[in-house]
Amino acid sequence: MEFRFSERIATLKPSVIREILKADPDPEAVSFAAGNPSPETFPTDEMANIASEIFKNEAGFAFQYGVTEGYTPLRRATAERIANKHNIGRDFDDVIIVSGGQQGIELAAKVLANEGETVICEEPSFIGALNSFRAQNLKLAGVACDENGMRMDLLEQQLIAHPEARLIYTIPTFQNPGGSTLSLERRKKMLELAEKYDVMIIEDSPYFELRYSGESVPTIKSMDDTGRVIFCGSYSKVVAPGIRIGYVCGHKDVLAKMTVAKQVSDVHTNLFFQMLVERLITGGGFDKHIESCCELYRHRRDLMLSLLEQKIERGKAVWTNPDGGLFVWLRMPEGYDGLELCRIVKQQKLTCVPGNAFCVDENAVSNGVRLNFSLPSDEQIVKGCEILANAINEYVKL
Repeated sequence: MEFRFSERIATLKPSVIREILKADPDPEAVSFAAGNPSPETFPTDEMANIASEIFKNEAGFAFQYGVTEGYTPLRRATAERIANKHNIGRDFDDVIIVSGGQQGIELAAKVLANEGETVICEEPSFIGALNSFRAQNLKLAGVACDENGMRMDLLEQQLIAHPEARLIYTIPTFQNPGGSTLSLERRKKMLELAEKYDVMIIEDSPYFELRYSGESVPTIKSMDDTGRVIFCGSYSKVVAPGIRIGYVCGHKDVLAKMTVAKQVSDVHTNLFFQMLVERLITGGGFDKHIESCCELYRHRRDLMLSLLEQKIERGKAVWTNPDGGLFVWLRMPEGYDGLELCRIVKQQKLTCVPGNAFCVDENAVSNGVRLNFSLPSDEQIVKGCEILANAINEYVKL
């Protein structure tokens, strides 16, 4: 039988990263392809104790249907935490709980943009968000980045070129895949441009608490005095990704519409894990837990960066030195293909994500490759960097 798929899905391609992760695991292979936190950081002992208490005393509540907006104590704890630590939220704002940060992005776009309208985003950008926008028949307009994040001169050019644009999508802190952090000056300018051209901003910040060096930069949402910014956060990177607990802070009127959209999507986010996360946050020690995550990832970032510096011949590649997050973005000279490099290293049992996976134009050729340092062990980082460096040194001819 020949199936006829809807226009919004027919041309949608699967996530390259998800497809890589579906491959049969080879115990000898090394993966720099994931975006996962390390299982070593999962607070399993604390989670086990909390879960035991919930099963013993609150199982009847924990496994019932929940409220679409989220478990009230978790909403309150999240709102208080991001307000006190990061100055996020105004009197007109609210917080809802969503099934991972990905759902927050999808719901925000669904309620704020019509089919055929444009989302302006960094280039390259997070494939999960790009596919979410594509699935809603939204057009994409990319803006190049440098070491300080999205270029504001090019952003304004795109806003002028696309008067139908409804949204700016940005990962301003430890960008995925580029690793850059948008400077304070550019954050202020982005908010100014959003006001000038009357567009909303989706500020995607799943990594913003994973800082290993440098000075913290205020979130865009912390400077939002009009309700123009939708802040999408996540507990995936600081608790565990499988629990699928994210949150959105935004204007109450926008969140009310997002709640309606969520009701027809998944009714509510997993209540048991919402309860568990709330107790982790309010039980004390959560900030110390995040510090321990940062210690591990700082070490692994530094190890990867030092190995790349030692082993790759000068001029054959450049890479970012991120202050946080989970990724290093490596680029070869113009004319070289990151996809081809990934094919070469895969034969040597190393997997990476080619840069074209993060392009607005799915058919574009990218000289970039995304490298993850949070999941592989020290031994795997050493082995993987050796494979990668040897491949680049042979592939790139100067």
